[in-house]
Amino acid sequence: MARGGPPALLVLEDGSSFRGRSIGAPGRRAFELVFNTSMTGYQEILTDPSYAGQGVLLTYPQIGNYGCRAEFDESDRCWAEALVVRELAPRVSSWAAEESLGEFLVRRGVVALDGVDTRAITLRLRERGAQRAVLSADEGDVTVEELLAEARALPSLEGRDLTGRVTCRSPYDWTEGLDGEAPAADALPLVVLDFGVKRNILRNLVSAGFAPRVLPATTSAEEVRALRPAALFLSNGPGDPAAVAHAHGVVRELVESGLPTFGICLGHQILALAFGARTFKMKFGHHGANHPVLEEVSGRVDIAAHNHGFAVDPDSLAGTGLEVTHLNANDDTVAGLRHVALPAFGVQYHPEAGPGPHDPRHLFRRFHELARGGVPAATP
Repeated sequence: MARGGPPALLVLEDGSSFRGRSIGAPGRRAFELVFNTSMTGYQEILTDPSYAGQGVLLTYPQIGNYGCRAEFDESDRCWAEALVVRELAPRVSSWAAEESLGEFLVRRGVVALDGVDTRAITLRLRERGAQRAVLSADEGDVTVEELLAEARALPSLEGRDLTGRVTCRSPYDWTEGLDGEAPAADALPLVVLDFGVKRNILRNLVSAGFAPRVLPATTSAEEVRALRPAALFLSNGPGDPAAVAHAHGVVRELVESGLPTFGICLGHQILALAFGARTFKMKFGHHGANHPVLEEVSGRVDIAAHNHGFAVDPDSLAGTGLEVTHLNANDDTVAGLRHVALPAFGVQYHPEAGPGPHDPRHLFRRFHELARGGVPAATP
C-alpha cells in the first residue's frame, strides 16, 4: 500500500485485487478498466466523453507533474469513471498549472488511486482483456468479495448506447479555433452530430475553415438538411457503435444525398454500420498516443492517438460500397474507410490529438477540400 492518504481498493472481475491510497474523491465506482499508454494528457483523457463507462489506468509511472489548467478540458466535466496510476507526482512543476492533479480529481469528483503495480494490471488486461472493475476509495471497511460481486454484476459495454449521456442537450455554435483563432469570413457551414465530441476536434474544424453547428446525437436527417450545411461531421463518443441504431439510418440518408461527410472514432464506426458493415468489441482496445497508421495507397505512416474499444470488421465490407484506406500498423485492424462512390470517409484514430501527435491533422484540411468539391473522396 502507498504511504500517506486514505486507503483505496481496486478489484477486477477476474478476482484480482490491488490496494493503494486514494488520491481523488471518496466513494465507489464500477466501470470497464482499460489502459492508456500516453505519457502526457491526463486531463484531456479524464474529460474525454469517449471514456464514459470506463476507468483509465495510465501506464506511464508518474502522473501529474505539470498539474492541470482549465483550457485543457475536452468537455465540461470528467467522464472517466476512475483513474489508476503508479504514482501521483508529489509536486507540480509548470508555470501554466492552475491546480494539482490531486486537487483537480477531488474537485471534479473522480475516484482515483496510486501506489499499485500498474505494470502487473496492464499485463493482466492484455492477457485477459478489458476487465469490469470496482474502485472503492476511503469508504471504511469493505471486502474484496463485496467489490468482486459488484464488478461481475456490471453490464458489459457491448450492446450499450452511451451517447445519450454525453451528447449536447440543445444545438450550439462553436467559434474558437486553435490558439484562439476566429472563424474565417468564408467558413463553410458544418453540422456536427455530437456523440461525445471533444473540444479540440471543434477547434481543428474551425481552423480548417468550417463554422460548426453542434447538434444532439438524436437529430433527424430532415433537421440537418434544414440547416443547409456544406458538410457533415460525425464525432467520437463512448459505448457500442452498433447500439447507436437511431443514427445509422440518418447518416446513410445524408451521405446518399451527397453531403460530404467525415467521421472520427465512433463516427467512423457509425459510418461503416450505416452502409451495412459490422463492428466488434476488441479484446483490450487501443488507448494511447503512439499508434502507427498506414495509408494503403500512399504508404504514408502517421503516428496517431487512439481511443477505442470497438473496430470495424473488414470481412463485412463486401457490398457496402466502403473500402479500407488505413490500417493500424501494429495489428492490421481497420483504421480508415472511404465510400467509393460518395464523398464520405472516416478514421478510427484522433487527428486532433489532445493528447497526441499532430501527424494526422492534415485530414481536417482534406475534409475542407472535399466539402468545397476540390478533392475526390478517393483521397481522404
